[in-house]
Parts: sequence; structure tokens; C-alpha cells
Amino acid sequence: MDVLVTPTPNLQGEIQALSSKNYTTRYLLVAALAEGTSTIYYPAHSEDSDAMRRCIRDLGAIIEEDEEKITITGFGRHPKDVKELDVGNAGAVLRFLMAIAALCPDVTFINRYPDSLGKRPHDDLIDALGQIGVSVEHNQGRLPITIRGGQPKGGIIKVSGSVSSQYLSALLFLTPLLEEDSEIQVVNDLKSKVVVGQTLEVLAQAGIRIEASEDLMHYRISGRQQYAAKKYIVQGDYPGSAAILAAAAVTNSDVTLHRLEENSKQGERAIIDVLRLMEVPLTHQDGVVRVQGNGRLKAVEFDGDKATDAVLAMVAAAVFAEGTSRFYDVENLRYKECDRITDYLNELRKAGANVEERQSEIIVHGRPEGVEGGVEINAHYDHRVIMALTVVGLRAKQPLRIRDAHHVAKSYPIFFDHLQALGANVEWVE
Repeated sequence: MDVLVTPTPNLQGEIQALSSKNYTTRYLLVAALAEGTSTIYYPAHSEDSDAMRRCIRDLGAIIEEDEEKITITGFGRHPKDVKELDVGNAGAVLRFLMAIAALCPDVTFINRYPDSLGKRPHDDLIDALGQIGVSVEHNQGRLPITIRGGQPKGGIIKVSGSVSSQYLSALLFLTPLLEEDSEIQVVNDLKSKVVVGQTLEVLAQAGIRIEASEDLMHYRISGRQQYAAKKYIVQGDYPGSAAILAAAAVTNSDVTLHRLEENSKQGERAIIDVLRLMEVPLTHQDGVVRVQGNGRLKAVEFDGDKATDAVLAMVAAAVFAEGTSRFYDVENLRYKECDRITDYLNELRKAGANVEERQSEIIVHGRPEGVEGGVEINAHYDHRVIMALTVVGLRAKQPLRIRDAHHVAKSYPIFFDHLQALGANVEWVE
């Protein structure tokens, strides 16, 4: 379905931030890898986290859930022998489970989204799995992918982090379960180091011991470890909240978001700092963010690798800033659900924004007077693009129609409900 975003000058109200998708998927996985019963409070509900639920259940985890929590009895180092797994359109879930599937004899990950996840490469992880004795059949690094494992071995593993940190995270989940000790060396570069920090945080909470170098490029992992059954509490989600905060920043607003921890390890927490640099009036105290926007913003420069999933929302705010903004070190945006540089900027131009791209940069020449809008734009099946384009539509002069906006459910199923609760004029259209 499409969404029609009609210009909305004022937003007001209070909402609870969604639970973090990144933490939920990681807690679900470590709970499944434990022998015993774990409890996860306030888990996220999105297509990605639902994909992880579905797959760990297929692999043998026993799951019970109510409105507040989910309990999981794990399969430990002995997942069930399954022939197929369906991760939907969830790239992180695919990559984490490609590693865990190395404990199974023969698993095929099917391709249900050929125009999105089906286009994304996974060569670096495939190469790393080969180093520990896992045979992988694939379509030039893409889905469908068949993992033939059963007896992966430890040892020295070299993995590139230049495309995604998810390959490294996948290996960090697997290697503690192997019989031999392992040493992981990251080569070339490591994108999204902050997200690796989230993985290490969750592993430590699950009782796993990993020695990591200060630059996160080298790891020593003892084998024969066991994941502990624990209780986890999922914090609020900064990546999804970034779009809500950007929407408040570009309008006349008084918007309050709850459950956003000040000391969170989520890199997208930087949305708060960036909006402050843009001189947006806001406060952040005791997990509560209050934005009292006046629609006036200043241009900013920002290293986007530190907050990958908030960059598109930052760019949307910069569309209306005074001056030229620059977001650099963002090449890994090209390897997401779509090319989040070229595809996104093409749609912004349709709406009337003045933007430029480099291989790893986004340049935004702000238009404080607003953009024209009045067009139909394509979100390329990408939840982050949908949310960011919605922010632009709220400040456009004429309505924007966003095609296939239902794909926002990948991470934030009630995004438009939350915007409507704040007074935004957004409606579903056939």
C-alpha cells in the first residue's frame, strides 16, 4: 500500500519509543544458543525480529510470549536439522544465522525478496565460513545460499569488515561454541564499529568471554563455552526514533519520546547530538527526549559510519537547514535494502531537494523555504527510506505519495500510527 503525506506544520504529543530491533534480534539469538530458559522483556515486534523468532523456532527453540515478555528454551550448540530457513528481508538475521547454520548438516536460506535482500552480497562471510571448514553453495554471493556444516573448526579466521560489520558479529556468535579456540582478524576495514560493540555487550551479558583489541580489529575466543540462560530487558530504539525526532525538528512541535537511554551503546543515539548541532531546541534527561521544534535548522557535518541507521533521517532534516550539510563515511549505505545513497537521493530530488552524492558522501544544500513536493516517489522497499521521505513530506508545499510504504513494517510497523498520534496528516491509500 501507498501512503499520502500531506504537509503538516505542527506536531504535538508524547509517545513511547519502540523497543530496539538490533538488541531484540541479538537477545533472541543468544537465548536460543543457551541451554535453559531465558526471558526477554519488551522485545521489538517487526518483520526483522519476527524473522529471527521464526527461524530460531524452526531450529528447535521453544518460544512462549505474552504482551510483556518472551521466554525461550534454547537448543544450545545442537540446533535441529532443518532443510530450509526463511529470513524474509532481514539481512542481519540472514548473516547471523548463516554462521549458526554451520552447526547443521545442510540448510538452504531461500530467496523471497529478489529485488531487495536477494540483491545483497554476502561473499565476505561465505569466505570466512570456508576457513572453518564449512561448505557454502551460493548464487554469486547472493541468495539462495546453502550451508553444509556440521563440524566447523576453530583456528585463525580472517574476515573483511569493509562492507558490513554483520559478518564479524555472525562469527562472534558462532566461535564460542566450537571445540577449538579461535582468533578472528578483521582485514581491510570495519564499518559500523558501534554495532559490533552492541554484539559484544550482548555476548558478555550471555556469559560469553571474548578478548577484543581496542580497535575492534582482532579477537581471541575460547572454544567450548556455553551461553547462559538469562533475563534481558530491551531498551528503546534510536534508529526508528530518529525519524520521529527529525519530523519534530522540521516542524513547529512539542514532541516527547520516552525510553531512550542517554548512555545507550546504539550509535544512532547521535541523532540527539546532530539535532543539537543543528540548533534544534531539545532536552534529554532520564530517558526522555523532548523536542520543541521551530522549523529552523543549521547545516551540519557528520561521520555517518557512527550512526548508519539514523543518517537518512538526518539527511531529511538537513533538506530544510540553512547552509550545506555533509554526511561522510557512509558508503556502507549502498549495501542495504537498496542503495541508500543513489536511490534515496533520486527520490529526494523528485520532491525538490537539492542534494549531491559521492561514493561515500551525501551533500545537502538546504532549502529553509521548503520543497515543492506534489509527486509520487518510490521508497525502493526500504523501511528507512520510507520513514525519511515521510519527514520531507511533512514540510513539503504539496503532498507526497510514497509507494509501497507498508514495507516500513520491517522495523517500525506502527510508524504512521505514531505520527498520526502526534497530529501528522498521513493516510494509507490504495
